[in-house]
Amino acid sequence: MDCPSCVAKIEKAVSRVAGVQEVSVNLMAETLTARLGTGGDPARVARAVEALGYAVVPGTASAPAVSRTHEHNHAHDHDRDHVEVEASGDVHAHGDEDDEASASWWRTGKAKLVWLLAGLVGAAWIGASLFAAEAQWIFVAATLLALIPFGRRALALASAGSPFSIETLLCVAALGAVIIGAAEEAAIVVLLFAIGELLENVAAGRARAGIKALGSLMPRTARVERDGAVAEVSVDALRPGDLVQVRPGDRIPCDGMIVEGLSAVDESPVTGESVPVSRGPGDAVVAASVNTAALLRVRVTAAASDNTISRIVRMVEEATASRAPTQRFIEKFSTYWTPGAMAVSALVILVPPLAFGGDWWTWIYRGLAVLLIACPCALVISVPAAMASGLSAGARRGLLIKGGAALEMIGHAMTVAFDKTGTLTAGRPHVTDILPMPGIKEADLLRVASGVEAGSAHPLARAVLDAAAARGIQAPAATDAGAIPGKAATAIVEGRRVVVGSPGYAREQGIHLPIADDISALEADGKTVVVVLADGQPLGALALRDEPREDATNAVAALRAMGLRSVMLTGDNERTGRAIAASLGMEVRAHLLPEQKLREIEALKAGGPVVMVGDGINDAPALAAASVGVAMGGGTAVALETADAALLHERVSGIAELIALSRTTLANVKQNVAIAIGLKLVFLATTLLGVTGLWMAILADTGATVLVTINALRLLRWHGRLTGMPPRPGTHGETPVAMPARA
Repeated sequence: MDCPSCVAKIEKAVSRVAGVQEVSVNLMAETLTARLGTGGDPARVARAVEALGYAVVPGTASAPAVSRTHEHNHAHDHDRDHVEVEASGDVHAHGDEDDEASASWWRTGKAKLVWLLAGLVGAAWIGASLFAAEAQWIFVAATLLALIPFGRRALALASAGSPFSIETLLCVAALGAVIIGAAEEAAIVVLLFAIGELLENVAAGRARAGIKALGSLMPRTARVERDGAVAEVSVDALRPGDLVQVRPGDRIPCDGMIVEGLSAVDESPVTGESVPVSRGPGDAVVAASVNTAALLRVRVTAAASDNTISRIVRMVEEATASRAPTQRFIEKFSTYWTPGAMAVSALVILVPPLAFGGDWWTWIYRGLAVLLIACPCALVISVPAAMASGLSAGARRGLLIKGGAALEMIGHAMTVAFDKTGTLTAGRPHVTDILPMPGIKEADLLRVASGVEAGSAHPLARAVLDAAAARGIQAPAATDAGAIPGKAATAIVEGRRVVVGSPGYAREQGIHLPIADDISALEADGKTVVVVLADGQPLGALALRDEPREDATNAVAALRAMGLRSVMLTGDNERTGRAIAASLGMEVRAHLLPEQKLREIEALKAGGPVVMVGDGINDAPALAAASVGVAMGGGTAVALETADAALLHERVSGIAELIALSRTTLANVKQNVAIAIGLKLVFLATTLLGVTGLWMAILADTGATVLVTINALRLLRWHGRLTGMPPRPGTHGETPVAMPARA
């Protein structure tokens, strides 16, 4: 498939098949999915697709659609598709991995058609020069032969519900030219149309290559330890629990956890970060990253079909099928464009001769040229080509956007709201101060607190446990552990009900805190304070600090320079929130529970679209309520699946890059629309004035189509750097932890 008009034709044809309840066709992934109801027959779906010039062959429901590393540069009349039938009544069709798929562009079906038509037209020229008296009939014969494949396709499309297709316009214009004695030009027009389709096919293949390049990052084999020996097996054969060896210089073949070895890992293929990060035992690694220094033994945690790269490829493919509002408008507009163009062509043919005595043959000729100029391909492809390139460029730089609608909305944002812990800060707090009550030892306070936190992986809990471990304190056994969302954690420790929570929670319970002044001073210094209570009596407090990320200040400054308002939404106390917000130069709304964050988002949306950035779990309500939700955090399943977009690295500046990418893409869309319409208007004027003829008219369409596609492909070279931003800092090697927020 070359352009969205292909999608519309197939969807319309399949939707008319009895029993088909819904159908979706993905242009960039070259996939079709149809849900069948009562009486639905996959064979009828296959016949409907075949009638349009596509071949269909049976496949299996489990086969991945496009996430393999082979090329899929198919032609209209030479496609080979799988049809996958599941028990649920779904039908999936996708490109097959045959010789055609991997063929060079000059050996594809479209290229063969061009060579055939070029030979036919060339032979007609030679024949006309040898037999001048029969030249007109030679070109008539050549034109009619050349029109056969396009005429068959036009008839099939008309019977499938698409009578006003570009093939119909071509056939009408070419046959009209033959009738008025311009058979020579008609033959050239058909050849130029075929060349234009070939160029569209090549350009579409280039756009798909940006997505498929993600899949090609995966190694084909892995070194697996089995039965005391190392065997080289296909990556597809890896299963969770397998132990693989990754040599220096090798790509890591799976998502996994390091069990032995310490090395620097280049994660740039997934996150876009150019600085290798230190990874050792207990650290997670992602598929397709490169082991640069030492041998690693890695325990597989996800099958090949569910690793980070596979999920990214699937999501980008699904994203390209999600139509942006601008694209939906253009596609709807184009459905009225073609019949309208035919009406205008008829007026051009009829009005001048009837009203002003113009020459019939002259105005028929010009009317046919107008018909060719009006082909909507360039206009229809202008938006999805840019969106697909923008989505692919972002994915290759760790900016995963789940659809054209989200990509478009990000560029219109007026406000960016940030969660604090794990987003603006590194999410790795550490205990800075221990304040025991009189008669309580620091070690005892920390020991009791660690007992409550032992079952939690929250960043604050991990900080308490790390502080206890550093002092050689063993966490006591705890039972009946629980949590009060946004306020406290509780457990039975050594026979007492122990609570580790915010000072605000203690005050709500009517508990007097003699160290309240000390707590206020620590909070004013930007620290988070938790109090430890046992059976309702205070044992003391712990102060923790979570430092802002290295690039947070510059990122907020970049957003300000782009005209956006930045607001921190945090469950932390007012003093801590203000201290960190002041250091970053942004507004703050503090002491917010999850439902209060949602209300703040709704209030901010009154001033325009809002982008919410969070960790993808505790901020789920706010992410859902925002115009666009962005999950931040190292490529975890939650970060990839929760929000409208995800940052696969740990840089706040990624938000500014997302907005810059969106704005660049939207500017590219406007350029494409201007090119598509501008060229048509220019050639419309020159055609009506008699300056240009049929063959230039077809160039107005195919030439514009190629130009807008090439312009869209420029987005694949988007560098992802923001003006005025320092070089991207390297990460520190820790794996981000995404857990529910707690004050």
